[in-house]
Amino acid sequence: MEATAHLRHLRMAPRKISVVVSLVRGMPVSRALSTLQFTRRAAARPVKKLIESAMANATDTSKGAVDVDKLWVKMISVDQGATARRYLPRAMGRATRVNKKTSHIHVVLSDEAQKGRK
Repeated sequence: MEATAHLRHLRMAPRKISVVVSLVRGMPVSRALSTLQFTRRAAARPVKKLIESAMANATDTSKGAVDVDKLWVKMISVDQGATARRYLPRAMGRATRVNKKTSHIHVVLSDEAQKGRK
């Protein structure tokens, strides 16, 4: 059984989130949550909440039949979202552009046996 959750338009750059996401890819959910709890990065909190949301989706869709202790992070990915463009005034009447990037995070949890994992 697989459960998914998506977080869209997170106001954080995808490069910063992908560092945290790569820490928990392929881990059991309990170990991933404890890793994120003690990770000192701003992206750890929204990723942790997203994994908890996917766990809640798994119990809800299976009507409590799934064992949350056997879930693991099958797939987690970060994509770039829309970029908000702002301008700052500079010297001699010029303006420079500031890109405020957003991210989309997608997670899939599974309770099936991990194939090909060392």
